Amino acid sequence: MQKTTLVLLWLACWLPGFVSAQQDPMLTQFSFNPMLFNPACTGLNDFLSVSATHRQQWLGIEGAPVGQTISAHAPLSGKRVALGGILLHDKIGATETFELATAYAYRFPIGEKMQLSAGLQASIANWHADWIDVFLEDGIDEVFQNRQSRWLANFGAGMFLYNDHFYAGISSPRLVEHDLRRAADGNFELYAKTYRHYYTTIGGSIPLDDNAQMVLKPALLLKSTGWFSSFRSDERFQNVGSPTELDLDCSLMFRQTFRLGASWRTAVEKKRSSASSANLWAMYYLQNGMRFGAAYDLTLSKLRQATTNSMELVVAYEFNIKVKKVSSPRYF
Repeated sequence: MQKTTLVLLWLACWLPGFVSAQQDPMLTQFSFNPMLFNPACTGLNDFLSVSATHRQQWLGIEGAPVGQTISAHAPLSGKRVALGGILLHDKIGATETFELATAYAYRFPIGEKMQLSAGLQASIANWHADWIDVFLEDGIDEVFQNRQSRWLANFGAGMFLYNDHFYAGISSPRLVEHDLRRAADGNFELYAKTYRHYYTTIGGSIPLDDNAQMVLKPALLLKSTGWFSSFRSDERFQNVGSPTELDLDCSLMFRQTFRLGASWRTAVEKKRSSASSANLWAMYYLQNGMRFGAAYDLTLSKLRQATTNSMELVVAYEFNIKVKKVSSPRYF
């Protein structure tokens, strides 16, 4: 097969976890939309917030991951309860997913300044694969002579502890694991499977002067599919091929208007640790509540021999800008 076709099949069938933050969509600017991986972050900004993201992975590779997300969330009256929704599209090679999710969060005060948010998520996704469209250089293969479509219902949960200068969270937005392929006679032949993903986040906001004109914002995101995999009943899926992934991010906010950041993405395993990318990003806040962001990922893995880099764009709007005048300096 040609190189691009090999890469396409690799992305779509065997290693979606290793190359794109497991099977869930990967975002470099993860701090700006944490509800995508933790439903407990729903309504954290204390006002209606809408965000749209477009990500193009590995520019120049045919079939490389590309995806879009649209999210909206807000607290209800009293601000203890919050609701949100997510619309997600993700395409990798011959496979494509459309997902609609709703999120619910409830906040508990802990002392005078700390709060604990507990969140639940319910989702429905359509996963389909056009295997017949895959180009095979060596002729016809029965495995790739069909199209498949599955509806996948799911639910998730998360916890998020935070105050004005610190946050930490843990979540699994899709707890149900689904088998994605079925033989023609109705028996299950497991060629592909969705895996449960676990997320851990830690971050903070550190003012560098008395007027908070410059604020340092470190953040960490840890993603894994291997945790608790030994408890799976099917032994074939107890050893997950994708390593745990770590994103280390640090940004600087200037006068609540411009934010510049850099991050490092790497695998975290005893024998397979390797750097994936070094990332640069920026976010600009307008006075009317609109904000624009962009990220550029520099590929560091062996894939750099076959591709260029990756890019990401974010557009968001905060509906309380007339009340607060400036964007919140707290978490993200």
